[in-house]
Amino acid sequence: MHFQHSPELWARFPALVPGVLYVDGIAAERDVDDRVAHYQSVARSRIERASEGDWPEVQAWRRTFSQMGLKPTQYRCASESLLRRFRKEGALPRLHPLVDLCNAISLAFGVPIAVFDLAHVARRLEVRFAKGDEAYQAFGGDIEYPDPGEVIFADAENRAHARRWAHRQSALSAIRADTKGVLIVAEALHQTARADIARLLDVLVSELSTSWARPSAMAILTAASPSIEYRGSVQTNAGLDDEAVEP
Repeated sequence: MHFQHSPELWARFPALVPGVLYVDGIAAERDVDDRVAHYQSVARSRIERASEGDWPEVQAWRRTFSQMGLKPTQYRCASESLLRRFRKEGALPRLHPLVDLCNAISLAFGVPIAVFDLAHVARRLEVRFAKGDEAYQAFGGDIEYPDPGEVIFADAENRAHARRWAHRQSALSAIRADTKGVLIVAEALHQTARADIARLLDVLVSELSTSWARPSAMAILTAASPSIEYRGSVQTNAGLDDEAVEP
């Protein structure tokens, strides 16, 4: 199994820096409260100094969404959405230990982090421009079809696991109580993205190793080296009956 960004995407967004890792052995019975509180504290300190809209990580995604023809105030990257909610409410809903931890790290770094349950991904995952016939399963249960040219995460069975790039994941491959193998993808486009993604991956490796297992595959992708191979879980066609966790 492998993950990659398409050549067309690299050509249009050369500033992209994706950090990707694969880890197996995830379990829902883990206490990560202290670590979540730590990263939320880091985010809170940053927000006190500057609103999330002024963070270079968020501004870079806003520019990217504008390039894609999307209004940045209508469609926000996942990290900005989390930061806005955290700033207004002072906390985020608790969903699953891994999701909670990745959300907290996303807050601290200002970078979108997507987590995919690979038991529900068919053979490969590619970030590419949509043709318009890919099926996307919303958390409400509806099936949607991306607009042609929209950036999506697509698998080998033409299913979209995220729409509008870093805006919203699909319910199909969201983390569940029985999730075991996951692919974690963090993407940034700001000036210091490469150094920040390297630090973010180091943090993820440390936290995963402590609470679950050390990742067996990890890479910072580039246009010259755009893919990562990983040993994925057996793909299934399960749907919402498995109680997907909305990020």
